[in-house]
Amino acid sequence: MLPETPNSYSVVVQSSPSAIDETCGWILSKLEANNFSAEDIFSVHLALQEAFFNAIIHGNEMDLEKPVKIDYSIGPDVVTISMTDEGKGFDPDAVPDPRRPENLYKTDGRGLLLIRSYMDVVEFNQRGNRVSMIKYKGGPPAAPN
Repeated sequence: MLPETPNSYSVVVQSSPSAIDETCGWILSKLEANNFSAEDIFSVHLALQEAFFNAIIHGNEMDLEKPVKIDYSIGPDVVTISMTDEGKGFDPDAVPDPRRPENLYKTDGRGLLLIRSYMDVVEFNQRGNRVSMIKYKGGPPAAPN
């Protein structure tokens, strides 16, 4: 793993559930070093794992030959993470809301709901095979008046 800039990194990992552990540990330790709260660290940890499992299960369909690329940057007040799989992609707006009564007993869509709930910014590329997530220390900055 070579830094692209002093606080920006890129790593390619195998589509295996345990492959996220080292990268996740590195990111979380940097958040601790930058004095992010336990709540913020939990949020990033949960979103990172959910996004990774979505990438390997739904995107790469558990194909160990298809890697997942994780780009991330960590600053004193913000962490940005992008995760790209080699799948065909999906339309995130077409995923049914799991909180609606007709979807309560379905398992799909819960990870996406968690990611959107715990991160401050969540965006997908047009193809739907890359998610970009941002978490600000203490929550998103206030909008200018």
